[in-house]
Amino acid sequence: MDQRVKPSPEEIRRVREENPKMRERDLSAQLGISEAELVAAHCGISTVRVEPRVNDLLTGLEAVGEVMALTRNESAVHEKIGVYDKVVTGNHNAMVLGENIDLRIFPKVWAHGFAVEKRDDGEIRRSLQFFDAAGEAVHKVHLRPASNLYAYQKLVASLESSNQEPTVAILPSVAEGGGEGQASVASIDDLRDRWSRLTDVHQFFGMLKTLKLSRREAVRMVGQDYAWLLDNDAVSAMFHHAAAGGMPIMCFVGNRGCIQIHSGPIRLVKPMGPWINVLDETFHLHLRADHIHEVWAVRKPTKDGHVTSLEAYDADGAMIIQFFGKRHEGEGEREDWRFLAENLPRIPSPTAA
Repeated sequence: MDQRVKPSPEEIRRVREENPKMRERDLSAQLGISEAELVAAHCGISTVRVEPRVNDLLTGLEAVGEVMALTRNESAVHEKIGVYDKVVTGNHNAMVLGENIDLRIFPKVWAHGFAVEKRDDGEIRRSLQFFDAAGEAVHKVHLRPASNLYAYQKLVASLESSNQEPTVAILPSVAEGGGEGQASVASIDDLRDRWSRLTDVHQFFGMLKTLKLSRREAVRMVGQDYAWLLDNDAVSAMFHHAAAGGMPIMCFVGNRGCIQIHSGPIRLVKPMGPWINVLDETFHLHLRADHIHEVWAVRKPTKDGHVTSLEAYDADGAMIIQFFGKRHEGEGEREDWRFLAENLPRIPSPTAA
């Protein structure tokens, strides 16, 4: 955010009216404000501020029925159509484990919430939108024609905030680089020893935290038997191979507050300018290929044998998107996925950071 004097809510609404087709993220950047400030400016008109009580939200959404869940970061947008079911609540971690909508949520990051109505070609489009303390979007829920409007309105009423001011207090953003730059005394031998003793992929984050390493620093250090650098076109190549072979994959896109997962095959892969798009019936993905700075294939030991992920990072070292072959706990890795990951074009690895 720059140091310009921020526009008033009235000015924000006027610019919005003058640019009805511009995406919120692009319009807020043009105005020098966060997306949350753009949305908040419409409170009392087409927007209702709601409290970001994540557990109440998740348990109330099931009754709304079919919706579209959207989670994004700077470089990827992940959209899934389905129902919020199999909810696991929690103050530090919450989950939705439904067949289509599969989320890992970190409620403490969710700072601002809004129920938004937007007129589009005579239709009213309704959504719930949630943001972190810096005003960055963490998760959105868009209603669909099959959604239960009564259940939605009841949920919004239950979450409605007493504060309906058209402004929102914004804090400085937190770097997404995953810890690069902090003092780590981890040796390659220590990293390799701890890595070799992993028995579950979910232990990986704890290992990084203990060693004070970012994910990208770790993959650069650990050695090519565990992580190897791929050509930046490897993600596009993987999409086309997976689609052609009907291979079920897992696709993770996340930010500080939410990770959204697709599990299953992909069918229609369509490049468009800098974007790689997956345009399937219940899954849309939009990935900025030009933001990909490095792609790594990463091998992690588990009690069921090692599993291989494909991980794309931006220039700041933040992970944009991650892929696995679809598998369930207790199953070994798919042979077709492992073969694909191990045969994507490699390039020489940089020296450890």
